[in-house]
Amino acid sequence: MPSEEGQDLIDLTREICAKELAPVVDEAERAAATTPALPVEAFRVLGRAGLLSLPYPEEYGGADQPYEVYLQVVEEIASVWMSVAVGVSVHGLTCYPVATFGTEAQKAALLPDMLSGDQLGAYCLSERSAGSDVAAMTTRATADDAGSPTTYRLKGTKAWISHAGHADFYTTFARTSDDGARGLSCFVVPGDSSGLSFGTPERKMGLHCDTVGEVHFEGVEVAADRLVGKPGQGMSIALSALDSGRLGIAAAATGLAQAALDRAVDYAKDRQQFGRPIGDNQGLAFLLADMEAAVTSARAAYLHAARLRDAGRPFGKEAAVAKLVATDNAMRVTTDAVQVLGGAGYTQDFPLERYMREAKVTQIFEGTNQIQRLVISRQLLRG
Repeated sequence: MPSEEGQDLIDLTREICAKELAPVVDEAERAAATTPALPVEAFRVLGRAGLLSLPYPEEYGGADQPYEVYLQVVEEIASVWMSVAVGVSVHGLTCYPVATFGTEAQKAALLPDMLSGDQLGAYCLSERSAGSDVAAMTTRATADDAGSPTTYRLKGTKAWISHAGHADFYTTFARTSDDGARGLSCFVVPGDSSGLSFGTPERKMGLHCDTVGEVHFEGVEVAADRLVGKPGQGMSIALSALDSGRLGIAAAATGLAQAALDRAVDYAKDRQQFGRPIGDNQGLAFLLADMEAAVTSARAAYLHAARLRDAGRPFGKEAAVAKLVATDNAMRVTTDAVQVLGGAGYTQDFPLERYMREAKVTQIFEGTNQIQRLVISRQLLRG
């Protein structure tokens, strides 16, 4: 860790995860598979400990921690409860536009509540027909006065939104002109706004406690002082935020893979076949070694990108590499962990089958891994 304070935060996170999250995660995920529910108390515990606002300035309620510390906190949470770690990453993403592109007045007015630990945000970018192609979005924000607007009215539907129906605010991207990618803008919409409604939560393969659904904007009125950045700046804000958000998912995927590896190693030590632990068989031992190499390389990739970010250097390509490597490795490691446990790994008596299901979506959200390859290759060829 880069500082003693950073190490203290990791120790605190481990203690909270062991005492507050680990005892309830299995039952909560099973229950949410049939009745989707957000683990509100888990976020309250983390918020009270100050773990929801680590990379943001102290003057607005953050902890001013380097991104490499924040991401390792996310990894620790993910090693115990992946749904909650994803929620922590999403919340951090929702605060980024105001913290980075907001005016001083907006930061003073909005960030203290956003970073208080009492609020949770949602990031409204994707639509059913505008996923990887962000510029295809149709949700529209119409100004009451084209020259000097005081309010905007938002109309449209966002899809695949974490915390839909539970968030206190919705960082939302909407079209303010028909000028393609240059026609998008960013707004912070209060969660209690009139005209805001939500679809039925999606029934997903995994991450059952990460409630995901549609957000409907039916003439939602938003004050003009909640427009972040300039009109038409939304695309650049969204892409900048996603660079940091991808690192959050890379860290979470690494934590999930570490948890799977730890379970597999413990099982390989204890499980006896032919009079000896199965880990004594070279074929299985080498499988564990490859899993360790995958986890270690994923961690190195996201920490490298985080350190570039902390140094104020470009890190977009490295963030895409980290997201690609960490999530592909998480899918491979969780799959191999199920194989180590054999038939037991395929049952719900162990969490490995859940880890495997949870790993899959990490290759999809915050930009599919095909999009990451596109980002990486374009930057390589451009230079």
